[in-house]
Amino acid sequence: MISRYTLPRMGKIWKEEEKFALWLKIEVLACEAWAELGEIPKDAVARIKERAKFDIVRIKEIEKEVKHDVLAFLTNLAESIGPEARYVHLGLTSSDILDTTLALQMKRAGEIIMEDLAKLAGLLKKKACQYKDIPMVGRTHGVHAEPTTLGLKFALWFEETTRNLERMRQATKEIACGKISGAVGTYAYLNPRVEEYVCEKLDLVPAPVSTQIISRDRHAYYLSTLALIASSLDRFALEIRLLQRTETRELEEPFTRGQKGSSAMPHKRNPILCERICGLARLVRSNTQAALENVSLWGERDISHSSVERVIVPDTTILVDYMLEKFIQILGGLSVYEENMKVNLQRSGGLIFSEGVLLKLVKKGLSREKAYQMVQRCAMKSWEENRDFEELVRKDSEIAKYLDEEEIKSIFDLAHHLRWGDTILERLKILPGGNGE
Repeated sequence: MISRYTLPRMGKIWKEEEKFALWLKIEVLACEAWAELGEIPKDAVARIKERAKFDIVRIKEIEKEVKHDVLAFLTNLAESIGPEARYVHLGLTSSDILDTTLALQMKRAGEIIMEDLAKLAGLLKKKACQYKDIPMVGRTHGVHAEPTTLGLKFALWFEETTRNLERMRQATKEIACGKISGAVGTYAYLNPRVEEYVCEKLDLVPAPVSTQIISRDRHAYYLSTLALIASSLDRFALEIRLLQRTETRELEEPFTRGQKGSSAMPHKRNPILCERICGLARLVRSNTQAALENVSLWGERDISHSSVERVIVPDTTILVDYMLEKFIQILGGLSVYEENMKVNLQRSGGLIFSEGVLLKLVKKGLSREKAYQMVQRCAMKSWEENRDFEELVRKDSEIAKYLDEEEIKSIFDLAHHLRWGDTILERLKILPGGNGE
């Protein structure tokens, strides 16, 4: 079962104790800012910092009566602070605390996810180098297309992961935005310097303009980015699942000692981790829909977004962190069956080289339509009679008018298809010699 406590670093961010600790930190920083402005005594701030403490059980007890979490928290603080509690929350509204805290939590969660993405990118880069010369058949529509390499597949995933890392970096930057601007964002009983002071101490940027809340397009962008990351992992995991099918068996996720695949069939080795990632991606994407609907609120604020965010923000960050860790685990223990790749590469009887025959005939002066007709005739015969395509090409009297034995042999050269593999890896800076090297 996945919970906010499954992953200690991410789980800590969303614990109630951590949330209340941040609330207290923000309230104290606001008092410090007021003291700098000469609005409250500095010795009062010292006493607030010395005495202020919270009790989660007591907060819950108060909340049952007042039906307001921030007021329950403030009431509990006052019980520990004494008379100086009158300076706490001076000019602030609840969302000043709630939104600034949420920004901090999402920023910290984003930093963890960026670390995960960087780790995944590094592993994919190594895999791309390790398997750059391992040929396999490329498939389109699930049907054999032309040769590629396993290294290029990993390179593709690497480049997508680096894009996701950059997206997450930008989304985390955008969400790292606090607000201490009062009930409708006008600083009616505040001074903008209070907001600047608090945000600076928390390493946040003050919202340039706000209502009672920070605009929810920021949150929707962040969660949409998490959905993109989840969708990439879904794509990678789905590919492993497809290549683990019995008929294919080119890749296989880790199957540990003592693991069992089925209660009925002892032979089963199922891609359960990859399937789990694909399933969780659906949940992450559905949370994004809720985040997008949170953007539109009544006037300067309503509370319809709040209950949603208390679920989707912790859950989505936890899920994506979990999915990334699981996929790194899968990739680290991935089995690669190179012999099966060779067998599958030859399974179509050479049909994967049909484009080469087509282009060679076009270069000889034939129209594309005429050349296509000639090659397709041989290809269909190969499919239907399960015969070797190269042999059929050699024996085709019409093709023989244009291509000799050596020319046909050169067309069916696997190395010709894969000759630019290193160039692609250099372009991605996976191998030395790429742009900027």
